[in-house]
Amino acid sequence: MRYVTRKTISIFLLSGLCVAGISCGKFKKKLASERLSLASEFCQKGDSTGALLQLDSIKILYPEEFQVLTEAEILGKKINSEIMYRKQDQLDTMLARIERLEKKFDVEKTEFDRFAQYIHKRQNSERRWNKSYIQFHLDERGDLYMSSNYYGKEWLDHTGIRVYDGEIQAKTEEIPVGDVNNHHSDFMETHWEKVSYRDGKDNGVIRFIAEHADRNLKAVYLGKRLYFIILEDYDKQAAKDALALSEALKNKTRLEKEIKALQSKI
Repeated sequence: MRYVTRKTISIFLLSGLCVAGISCGKFKKKLASERLSLASEFCQKGDSTGALLQLDSIKILYPEEFQVLTEAEILGKKINSEIMYRKQDQLDTMLARIERLEKKFDVEKTEFDRFAQYIHKRQNSERRWNKSYIQFHLDERGDLYMSSNYYGKEWLDHTGIRVYDGEIQAKTEEIPVGDVNNHHSDFMETHWEKVSYRDGKDNGVIRFIAEHADRNLKAVYLGKRLYFIILEDYDKQAAKDALALSEALKNKTRLEKEIKALQSKI
């Protein structure tokens, strides 16, 4: 009877593990290469997101496959470069749009302003000190809000407005009297009220005015008594211009951040 020594058994087991390790290593490399090929296919089809997801999965699942990882990194940089160039084209287009829109505004920054303010040239308050109207406020970040301004001999104590024409309407949220955004002042026998609808409290009224600027829009001030005005054409246009510039400024900021992030990946 032939006896097998412990040493022989150890050699046998070690040899088996080595063979298994080599086979496993080849299998992992094959899987990693297949994902790289799939990423290339996504790239050729114009699906940059799908390609980058495949490349990221290689880093996570096969961190030891250095050759495939190197090829994946090269492909990733190529894809990110192409995306960055597209983003740059979009940014150039956005900057040109901002330049055109800015011509309709005066830009001011006083000692009380943290950010530069865009004032629509048709909404200059100096020409409207004795009128009731809706005003749009925009800053360099693209932050946009509106205010309802009342001028008259009696207090309205208004807390919001409703803009409408026939069956369509939009209504702001309520800003109660005494709130910091509900301002009252008077001079002699004349009363001023200004309610500011910040942080989205216009409740879509700005967009409503912009999207229906061709209609005969009216506004009713909602308070202890009602007060009606007809929106002037230039106020409706101011809403359109302010909304367009607001969106363009926000898109500019977004694109600049995305381009900066892409630059770090190239």
